[in-house]
Amino acid sequence: MKTETAIRFLATVLFATLVSSSATRAQLGLPRTGLPQQGGEAIYEGICQGCHMPDAKGAVGAGMYPALFKNSKLETAGYPVAVVIHGQKAMPAFGDAFSDQQIADVVNYVRTHFGNSYRDKVTPDDVKAAR
Repeated sequence: MKTETAIRFLATVLFATLVSSSATRAQLGLPRTGLPQQGGEAIYEGICQGCHMPDAKGAVGAGMYPALFKNSKLETAGYPVAVVIHGQKAMPAFGDAFSDQQIADVVNYVRTHFGNSYRDKVTPDDVKAAR
């Protein structure tokens, strides 16, 4: 399990690094900004669950990946927005890779799923202000 978690983490970091480069994105046929996934659930499944796990209960292995499941730190919407934009500890910053809309989508998804019921919505303007 430790090796699998480490591989997922490294693959996620490598992917995020590659797609954040405009030249690499153009070579891959991707838009110049944002990741290829659209919508909060797709972004979570395509990027976030590699470390936070499909059930959002986190993992311990090559590092510690906090649970997003029933996480009271998500109550204040600005906290997960800042973490996604700027990164924190082992989590890479995704601010250059995600559009304001994508960050709002994934934060809203996590805040309303996995045992979380924070219903105040994050908007792209909120994300833009946090950059």
